[in-house]
Amino acid sequence: MKIQKNFSLKNHNTFGVDVSAKYFAEVTSLEELTQALNDSVTPEIPLLILGGGSNLLFTKDFEGLVLHLNVKGISEEIISENEVLVTAAAGENWQEFVQFCLQKNYGGLENLSLIPGNVGTSPMQNIGAYGTEIKDTFVQCRVLNLETLEVEIFDAEKCNFGYRESVFKHEGKGKYIILDVTFKLSTKDHSIKTEYGAIKSELENLGIENPTIQQVSKAVINIRQSKLPDPKAMGNAGSFFKNPSIPKNQFVEVQEKYPEIPNYPNGELVKIPAGWLIEQCGWKGKQMGNVASHKLQALVLVNATGQASGQEIYDFSTLIIKSVKEKFGIDLEREVNII
Repeated sequence: MKIQKNFSLKNHNTFGVDVSAKYFAEVTSLEELTQALNDSVTPEIPLLILGGGSNLLFTKDFEGLVLHLNVKGISEEIISENEVLVTAAAGENWQEFVQFCLQKNYGGLENLSLIPGNVGTSPMQNIGAYGTEIKDTFVQCRVLNLETLEVEIFDAEKCNFGYRESVFKHEGKGKYIILDVTFKLSTKDHSIKTEYGAIKSELENLGIENPTIQQVSKAVINIRQSKLPDPKAMGNAGSFFKNPSIPKNQFVEVQEKYPEIPNYPNGELVKIPAGWLIEQCGWKGKQMGNVASHKLQALVLVNATGQASGQEIYDFSTLIIKSVKEKFGIDLEREVNII
């Protein structure tokens, strides 16, 4: 393991923002990780653990140590006729991991196909799509306690999952490094979820009536590719904002003014698609300087010219938040981590 100085992070964040890290090292094992953390350079400076770089926005150079967690490995344990435990190391690419499971006919992650990033970051924000979230199949994750440098196990309860939330984004932020994640998946009697979003209609387009988990994955991939830009072609971090959930009485007031507003019951709250709110404010496809809201999905902010700075993207998002608040009285929250 080698610690490098003034290292460019342009190829380590999916926005393609050209920033640098004062120190950078790639770690491929727990031993290398603890070695880097014990190095004399780390106690006095900030530390950032970097996975696939898909859910963050660098607004400036990072004046600390960036550790690129590139630990690999997948293991399986059959626990019943219809259940298997699959454990993936933090550095495994998420989409490649999902495809591995599908090739084995392990069900439960198919609706999460083509989500960018690595396995290690998936519990942090409880990634979700098309009616499925990580918490639905999550069993545990092993983490390294940065204070004691001891390995601990977090089950679902300890992770305190919420909508795009977990303990790792709040009281545990900066205190742990996720090493690997274990999921409980089905091996034959799969629970097929096609009712959310456009999955059902896409399956109809494909002429499929009784889909397999592999066909559900294909439908999800088709949908995502039809409306989401490839980060390799146009820098982005996927959905930039969370879908807001508002109290029912507030929703009734908004619905009186905008009867067509799409909504989804969420316990005592009502979830509103952030993309719809942004589009109604005229941002869909709009470009300012180097930044734009994508022409097919207003929820996705893009580095339109490839030359955008992180601060430009952040300022653009601030204007969107302000306009949605002024028009609907609803607060948008950034889903992307701001560095």
